[in-house]
Amino acid sequence: MSESQTTLAVICKALSESIAAGVFSAKGRLPSERALSEQFSTTRITLREALSQLEAQGLIYREVRRGWFVSPPRIVYNPLQRSHFHAMAKDQGRHAQTEVIDAKNCVASETVSQKLLLPPESEVICIRRLRYIDKRPVLYVEHYLNPLYFQGILDADLTTSLTDLYASRYDIHYGRVRFDMVPTLLPEEASRALRVTSGSPALFITRINRDQHGRVIDCDLEYWRYDALHIDVEVN
Repeated sequence: MSESQTTLAVICKALSESIAAGVFSAKGRLPSERALSEQFSTTRITLREALSQLEAQGLIYREVRRGWFVSPPRIVYNPLQRSHFHAMAKDQGRHAQTEVIDAKNCVASETVSQKLLLPPESEVICIRRLRYIDKRPVLYVEHYLNPLYFQGILDADLTTSLTDLYASRYDIHYGRVRFDMVPTLLPEEASRALRVTSGSPALFITRINRDQHGRVIDCDLEYWRYDALHIDVEVN
């Protein structure tokens, strides 16, 4: 093992043990890169490589212009369960928040039109939201709604559950749902919202929702921080 590899191993082992021991739990934040470089008598380049290895393991994460933080437990997500984001977080003892980035009528892309079974260049309702777990942004999502079923929804409180809003205001309930999940790199807009470097790894989930009558009512394009989510599916 080379000297640089030995140094990397020492840094990773020391920081992993400190994280496990709860050394950084008070603030959840690691010391600055400069302080860590001095602590381990190494260069910033070597330190960043070690931090990147710990990030790949899901132990820490970086926020642009804020530094490195200890990763909290991942949220467990079962796509087969009929539970919305806030309820899912509450069931796991976590605190959820939703921030609306914007909400408006727009012309659907060819891809969105196909997913909603609409003609090309159809007008749809677009709602972009940022969702937090314990004050940490973990999910950037674009919702595309068929306006035929949701007249006036842009006037509603869109920081709440759309699932509950559909039911209470429109008597629309989810029926069949189609999920598509692929690993990807975050696009610029999602990266900015999630406060990470553009091109960071993510889990991209596309969800096409039908209502109780079998009508395609909306589709969601979800970009999850890869270190924030644990997919757990059990089929009887």
